[in-house]
Amino acid sequence: MSISIDRDRCIGCGKCHDVCPGTLIKKDEQGKAYIKYPRYCWGCTSCLKECPVYAIRFYLGADIGGKGVLMHTERHGDILDWIFEHPDGKVEKIPINTKESNRY
Repeated sequence: MSISIDRDRCIGCGKCHDVCPGTLIKKDEQGKAYIKYPRYCWGCTSCLKECPVYAIRFYLGADIGGKGVLMHTERHGDILDWIFEHPDGKVEKIPINTKESNRY
């Protein structure tokens, strides 16, 4: 499992770096985020949920049933949309109400 960071889209806010429990996300000379050791990413997705410009994608490989799907999140108030981009171009969205998600 791993993430990819689109440096063109990254604004250098550092939120992903701050929440990475493995301290794997670093900043380059331009202040853009990158993942230093992708193989050590355990897929917690904390960085995806914090990125305000959706520059981070999580790769759901075949080893976990994802078949190459790329996932990211988009926040709209209390709603956190989980967006799944399939290799064939299909896009799925699952809206999660963050006020309700940890209720049980």
